[in-house]
Amino acid sequence: MDRRVFLAGAIALSAARLGAEGQLAPKVFRIGLLGGSPPTAAEASARLWDSLIKGLQELGYVEGQNILIEGRWYGERTERLPALAAELVQVKVDVIVAGATPAPDEAKRVTSTIPIVFTSHPDPVGSGLAASLAKPGGNVTGLSVLSRDLVGKQLQLLKEAIPGISSVAVLWNPTVTTHTLVLREAEIAARSLKVKLHVLEARNPIDFRSAFSAMAKDRAGALIVLSSTMLFAERSRIAELAAQIGLPAMYMFREYAEAGGFIAYGPNLRENWRRAATFVDKILKGAKPGDLPIEQPSKFELVINLRTAKELGLTIPSSLLQRADELIQ
Repeated sequence: MDRRVFLAGAIALSAARLGAEGQLAPKVFRIGLLGGSPPTAAEASARLWDSLIKGLQELGYVEGQNILIEGRWYGERTERLPALAAELVQVKVDVIVAGATPAPDEAKRVTSTIPIVFTSHPDPVGSGLAASLAKPGGNVTGLSVLSRDLVGKQLQLLKEAIPGISSVAVLWNPTVTTHTLVLREAEIAARSLKVKLHVLEARNPIDFRSAFSAMAKDRAGALIVLSSTMLFAERSRIAELAAQIGLPAMYMFREYAEAGGFIAYGPNLRENWRRAATFVDKILKGAKPGDLPIEQPSKFELVINLRTAKELGLTIPSSLLQRADELIQ
């Protein structure tokens, strides 16, 4: 190539990169989102992604200006996750923000180089996703929801709300690997509280009818629902089925109580998604994900749906009502 042609091209390229005031145009980062439902969905999961976007905006990131967003959504078909995660790798995103499990775990299987930020992992260390909370290592970091540690407290709150219960059904999804770890903790807590557990699985919504029929047959006194993407998406239906058989149910997130569930105890998901933006910011500024400590929730919400309690014929002890963060009338 003629040297003068080369220099002219280089000068033109440099000029194109300059803004109106002679400054270099900002780098545009590509952020991949991997989860069940998109931000445009008409449900609570959309508000979670909206919290992430707002968190990014608070840090100075604007879609179409300095970030581009690539979203991949699997709905209820978790078998699509590997292919969807691979698509994000192929379009060369700078970071992947993975929602609830199993999205982070599948993303990790697909790439060991692209940074991954998870928003609400139940047990990143116990599942093998991270080496430790302080130093996760590899290409992952994010926020935990501590469901493994919370299930014992949830059982305790159920016994306080409904004195005298001796059996509790547990609805879980065996396709979610962390649910096995949570069940172990639930069994330990149940022995301590002298409660018998009836463990029932729901791999997809088709399994709900048989699971709730079994709960009624076993005469369970209450229900604990282990949260997953599928169960979260179906929370209104789960609340309806529990009401039909007169079963008070404990959930992990306030969104379940807002959808008609009896009681919820756990971290604030929307805050987790908003906080995930700070991890993305640090990574885009050069931090290594494996060096960023995994955040654990510092505050847990107790939300009681009084309308549901009334329909179930329950009188909630005043000591529990006074500790509630929100009472839904």
